[in-house]
Amino acid sequence: MTEINSNDVDFFKELLTQQLNELLSNAEKTVGTMVHDGEWAADPVDQASMETDRAYTLRIRDRESHLIKKINAALTKIEEGSFGICENCGEEISLARLKVRPVASHCIQCKTKMEAFEKVSGPEA
Repeated sequence: MTEINSNDVDFFKELLTQQLNELLSNAEKTVGTMVHDGEWAADPVDQASMETDRAYTLRIRDRESHLIKKINAALTKIEEGSFGICENCGEEISLARLKVRPVASHCIQCKTKMEAFEKVSGPEA
C-alpha cells in the first residue's frame, strides 16, 4: 500500500527546491556582506562584538550547508523515484514524517533505533 502519490512528490519537489533556493540566496548574501564588510572598529569591545556576530553567522551558514546537501540528496531521490523510502529497511517513510522533515532518509522506527544506538555508543560508532 503506497502512501505517497505523485501529487505528494510534486509538492515535496517544489518545497525542497524553494528551500534550496532560499538557502543558496542567504549564503550568497553572507559571502557578499563579509567581503564588503572588512571594516575594523576602533573600540575593542565593538570589534569583539563584530567578530562574534561573524562567527555566529558562519556557524549558521555551516549548518545550512549540511541542510543543502540533504536537500540535494532528497531531490536526487525524487528524480530517481526512491524518495520516501527508508535507506535502512526499505519501507516507506510516513507522509506525516516527510511533511515535518522532507529531507528524512529513514523511517521513524529506524531513526529512533539509530539515535538510541548513538546515545549508547556515541555519534562516531
